Amino acid sequence: MDQLIDDFVQDCALRDMATTTISHYSYCLKNFSTYLAGDDPTKVDKTSLRGFIEYLKRQGKSQKTVENYFSVLSTFFEYLAFEGHIVANPILPVRKRYLRRYKDNNDGQSRKLISVEEMARMINSTLDIRDKAVLVLLAKTGIRRNELVSLDVSDVDLIENKIRLKPTAKRTNRTVFFDGETAFTLRRWLKIRKSMNKKSNPALFLNADGDRLNRSGVYNLVVGAAKRVGLHDDNSDRLEDHLSPHCMRHWYCTHLFRAGMRREYIKELRGDSRKDAFDLYNHIDLKELREAYLACIPQLGV
Repeated sequence: MDQLIDDFVQDCALRDMATTTISHYSYCLKNFSTYLAGDDPTKVDKTSLRGFIEYLKRQGKSQKTVENYFSVLSTFFEYLAFEGHIVANPILPVRKRYLRRYKDNNDGQSRKLISVEEMARMINSTLDIRDKAVLVLLAKTGIRRNELVSLDVSDVDLIENKIRLKPTAKRTNRTVFFDGETAFTLRRWLKIRKSMNKKSNPALFLNADGDRLNRSGVYNLVVGAAKRVGLHDDNSDRLEDHLSPHCMRHWYCTHLFRAGMRREYIKELRGDSRKDAFDLYNHIDLKELREAYLACIPQLGV
């Protein structure tokens, strides 16, 4: 199993997956290996996979975490099938039967969307300037969590008020804009960052040890800020009672749309993959895009 995991990790690196994603895959697979206790992973069947679901639940893992584990396992077993170690991926029918989510049209659950006033209250109640800068940047640019943690100081242009994102498989455009409020908050953070950066780390956001802020750190600070102002409830099973980093992206797009921004501009700023043939020829002028962004992005009084 250890050799198969090592080979899989090398394959992930060859596919240019993010290091954080690869580390997460490796962690989940090592836990799966512990469960197998030396059994051959190429002989895994529905009985052992049902047992793994029970094993994770005995560890106190939530349903969402169990689903995440099986997403990782599915990727791993797809690799084993590709390499000829197994005939077919055994995860798919188990996920469909035991981990499938059903939509309840009468419940109306949706990802949490807060108002402009609630976003302003959450950000302005955050005293730590690094945390405030993270929140403002997520809200004002709609970038993904992975995109934020991979940012270096050199990626930020405080003259033109724009950011050049690292290339990823999910994003088409790499330039995002920010407004004066964001620039003000980033400048405040950068002044403090100098005294924290004992390791000469190029990362835009650092943790208390001077290392690059990671995905978990971003999640914790977003949820912590939301809890302080009553916008997140850990004890609720309802999706709309939880405010995650991805909700910031949802907030960004929704309020740009409500402010009258054209759909194709929002799509460009989101960096969605271009699926339609027309999208390949629909070149958007960056100056026009920037002006539309500045006209529509909500002001938070930070």
